[in-house]
Amino acid sequence: DVQLVESGGGPVQAGGSLRLSCSLSGPYLDTTWCLGWFRRGSGKATEGVATISNRGTNYADSVQGRFTIFQDNVATRLYLQMASLKPEDTGLYICAADPRPCSVMTLAQFGNYNYRGPGTQVTVS
Repeated sequence: DVQLVESGGGPVQAGGSLRLSCSLSGPYLDTTWCLGWFRRGSGKATEGVATISNRGTNYADSVQGRFTIFQDNVATRLYLQMASLKPEDTGLYICAADPRPCSVMTLAQFGNYNYRGPGTQVTVS
């Protein structure tokens, strides 16, 4: 089975930067899969942050130009480089993976991703 584990979260001051990592393991992983970062603020619904596959990337409007999603070339490591952080970026950041293309597994499809990690907390103050 595919397993995902996030790391790199923590407290950070507004305006600062942070890099999140997600380690992926399991059979059949490759760059055709759609990998994504999602976040859940306190008392808020989960929102899509960014997705990536070998066909490209997609970002939420709220993070466009501040966050960068990238992966290694064998789909075993997923990253989210975050800059110019704002208090509203606070939340539990969760990485997700699915063998279906990102054109199907969009930023709005978190609940339908086949594989998800437990998350790493980011607190911006």
